[in-house]
Amino acid sequence: MEPVPLVHASLGQRELAAVAEVFASGWPAGQGPRGKALEALLRKRYGAGDAVAMCNAGAALHVSLLALGVRPGDEVIVADYGFPAPAHAVRYLDAVPVCADVRADTGTVDPRAVADLITPRTVGVIAVDTVGMPADYTELRAITDRHGLFLVEDAACAVGATYRGREAGTLAEVAVLSFHGRKGATSGEGGALLATDPRIGADARLYSSFGIGSIFDMGEVVGLPIPEFTRIGHNYKLSDIAAAILQVQLDRTEELLARRTAVAGQYAGLLGDEELLTVPYVPDDRTHAWQTYMVTLGPGVDRAAVATELRAQGIGCGHGTFATHLQPVFESKHPCPVSAELFRRHLALPMHAELTTGQVERVVDALRRAVRAHAGTTRSPGGPA
Repeated sequence: MEPVPLVHASLGQRELAAVAEVFASGWPAGQGPRGKALEALLRKRYGAGDAVAMCNAGAALHVSLLALGVRPGDEVIVADYGFPAPAHAVRYLDAVPVCADVRADTGTVDPRAVADLITPRTVGVIAVDTVGMPADYTELRAITDRHGLFLVEDAACAVGATYRGREAGTLAEVAVLSFHGRKGATSGEGGALLATDPRIGADARLYSSFGIGSIFDMGEVVGLPIPEFTRIGHNYKLSDIAAAILQVQLDRTEELLARRTAVAGQYAGLLGDEELLTVPYVPDDRTHAWQTYMVTLGPGVDRAAVATELRAQGIGCGHGTFATHLQPVFESKHPCPVSAELFRRHLALPMHAELTTGQVERVVDALRRAVRAHAGTTRSPGGPA
């Protein structure tokens, strides 16, 4: 049988045509006409004071902390459950990532855990919209405002998701997006920083380009302007090739998200009665971007054995995401038991806009057989306690 991949990018003829236009323009590098057009599109879509296109979301996180003035020794509270890019970004600056535990039902950072971790050295919080689920921003903003801390929204997985009617990417003073190959809008690799304050965006743009302005812009000036390096920066620019692809992809966001949402609904309908696992929970005040569809296996189910069976049948699956505090590179003094439990029991199923009804049914049938074959003696519901 044909394989059912875990992820698949929805790229087609419109994207190819956009790339061909860039080739014909003679400027495939960064900060050219297509990059500027993408940033204008992002500013309009998100109502941002500025938007800076970058090579990936990890770079955007790094630059956001530089622009926010994080210094060595500062503490930044990071959501523990998710890809550990926020903790990496904090460590890039010789600052201290402090891992905060998450909610058992949504996997997003628990505001109570954040409040308990604040010390005189805390300067800010990075919340994560976990695999496409927005965090609790009303409570988080109340905490950060009360203590005079910055709040960054890591919306890398959440293009198209909403929280109380507002789109992910607009829920904090600084937000980052990812356009990696498994995201709702993709250029293969790519990212962006969104800032309500244009000054943060201006700083971020310099930090992402070796501390100088756009070489393309300088080439348009009559005469011979000589760039000046005003600060130590990084080479985090997004190519105009990727920017052109993203203009098309962002125009298709609603279409692609609708298809992912339909797949999620099909999974929920077919698996809702399975005692050996729990399907994702989405609170009424938000919508999910469905970058990933993770089920929570019952405590007696052998996840590795289940995954082995699925992959043997050509069905992609994964462990879900990461408990940052358990990774060897991060020495965490704070246990995050909920995050650790989700890390042990989550299983990611195929999720992308190209999945057919028949493929989802095939995944569900194989999953049911596998969890029942590897359930041990425990048959209680699989949600975290």
